[in-house]
Amino acid sequence: MRPRNSGTRPRRIRAVRLGPRSRAALVLVGAVGVVAFGWPFLAPPSSQLGAHAQDAPWLFAGLLALLVAVVAATISESGLGPKAVAMLGVLAATGAALRPVGAGTAGVEPMFFLMVLSGRVLGPGFGFVLGSLTMFASALLTGGVGPWLPFQMLAMGWFTMGAGLLPGPERLRGRTEIVLLACYGFVAAFAYGTVMNLAGWPFMGALASGIAFDPHAAVPANLARFAAYCLATSLGWDLGRALVTVVLTAVLGPAVLRALRRATRRAAFETAVTFDAPAE
Repeated sequence: MRPRNSGTRPRRIRAVRLGPRSRAALVLVGAVGVVAFGWPFLAPPSSQLGAHAQDAPWLFAGLLALLVAVVAATISESGLGPKAVAMLGVLAATGAALRPVGAGTAGVEPMFFLMVLSGRVLGPGFGFVLGSLTMFASALLTGGVGPWLPFQMLAMGWFTMGAGLLPGPERLRGRTEIVLLACYGFVAAFAYGTVMNLAGWPFMGALASGIAFDPHAAVPANLARFAAYCLATSLGWDLGRALVTVVLTAVLGPAVLRALRRATRRAAFETAVTFDAPAE
């Protein structure tokens, strides 16, 4: 029997450790993502970006290649072992399978609560990789591959990574942790919807002139238009997503957290896999 060491806190296990190059790559893709999402507010009214608004989604679709490169670099530098790869595959497949449940009707998207809990247990590095790959796998499963996919991968990577950055990963347990994760899921679900609105809002054209992006308007005017667009088109969906995430986190969160933590302890991610030479 192992001696019980009651004087030390349990050490958090990270399946993906972020090294300097991986951190730099994440900062780079984050900066590119901010520009890709926020260019309507970053470009001056006198710029000619508005004249090429219909081409912009395809240009920004090149972000997919950059995201894949970042994920590959993160996995390579962190020395992701076979056990972590297996867990990554299982969680990504589970999240992809959960996405069609409800088909997003009224914001019924149960995959978000799994991303929150997985990021919490396995850390921000694993969270970013998991969120991006889950969205990619779910797009292949549902036929949702298109110029919007890189934006979804980036937004879901941020969403899952944020759960891994929440405070108290070693100290908070029980009801307090569930409340923290539920609150994060509620806020982040709205943030995900708002960010994804930025991916499509500038390309509405004349469909809704009162809330569409105006390339010649000042930033405050476009912010007001964007807020009206969110209220008119996605508030109900975002609220449904947030409430479903909160309910599933409160009901299933304790059991799923225990299962994830038990799996990481048994997998011993940070223990290298070795093969003994056969005895002569």
